[in-house]
Amino acid sequence: MNTAAPTPLDRVPCTIVTGFLGSGKTTLIRHVLETVKGKRLAVIVNEFGDVGIDGEILRGCGIDTCPEENIVELANGCICCTVADDFVPALDAILARSPRVDHILIETSGLALPKPLVQAFHWPAIRSRVTVDGVVAVVDGAALADGRVAHDHDALSQQRAADASLDHDDPIEEVFDDQIACADLVILTKADLIDAAGQARARAALDAELPRGVRVVSVTEGRVDPVVLMGLGVGTENDIENRRTHHDNEAEHDHDDFDSFVVEVPEIADPAEFAARIARAAEEAEVLRVKGFLPVAGKPMRLLVQAVGPRVAHHFDRAWGAEPRVGRLVAIGLKGLDRAKVEAILAGEREVA
Repeated sequence: MNTAAPTPLDRVPCTIVTGFLGSGKTTLIRHVLETVKGKRLAVIVNEFGDVGIDGEILRGCGIDTCPEENIVELANGCICCTVADDFVPALDAILARSPRVDHILIETSGLALPKPLVQAFHWPAIRSRVTVDGVVAVVDGAALADGRVAHDHDALSQQRAADASLDHDDPIEEVFDDQIACADLVILTKADLIDAAGQARARAALDAELPRGVRVVSVTEGRVDPVVLMGLGVGTENDIENRRTHHDNEAEHDHDDFDSFVVEVPEIADPAEFAARIARAAEEAEVLRVKGFLPVAGKPMRLLVQAVGPRVAHHFDRAWGAEPRVGRLVAIGLKGLDRAKVEAILAGEREVA
């Protein structure tokens, strides 16, 4: 009987896609699913809370090489804290698929730390079957050009500074630093929103943080050749202990700084007018992120909405299927986000207490 240890060719490569809220991870992965050639893919999506939006965005691709059953959602908490309970069973389910999966994409939540997840690839139940092809950190280029790691970072910093009960060391900066510290490749998104000088500022900010010679690729709307992301062959789990992060000496990290909830929205008449409502919710209710789907009167296609602060993008992504023709938007903000105020603004009420 052959008892030799598995070779790298026997193990399924996994690409871990990490990045802060609104950086463009789901858009990037969807583009990969739509353009990759010759590989059968699976995706593990770590949602922020029990919202189910990112998985729906990816399922809407209709790609034969990544059928719906190959997209697994983990919504019981941050993947780096629920490895044993969620990640291992998800891998078991994917690796049992027939035909065999060639590559697994793992989209972490915006609050996840990559290092604990990569370290889990040393576990006996995992290490013989999968390997980390590479860690890809997705960074909001437009925000970074303005000196922030996220679009609404100034508002977050001001709110933290005004609250004496909170730690003045901004955890959002720490999460960003830890994601960059573990990266084998950085994708700088939203290149279309910044000029050459902004690109230079963003690159300089990254160069100041990157501890190794990590490649940085600028993209627009997630459009990057899949071969740039997949096939890196790094085996990151073998080097992860050399990548120093803020949380190396902590048993766990805190995710209680954010709230999220889903708002159901009836059919709308004007996408541009509704986008203005979302922007208003960002300004008046301090919503950091909105994403989801909307039905538009007279249109058979589903409207996909993605917003980071007051910056709102939308397009029709696919026809409505058998699901109810009801919009679902997830709103994400700091702890204490006023749900009633957000719902009132999205409903079009002009005066909100």
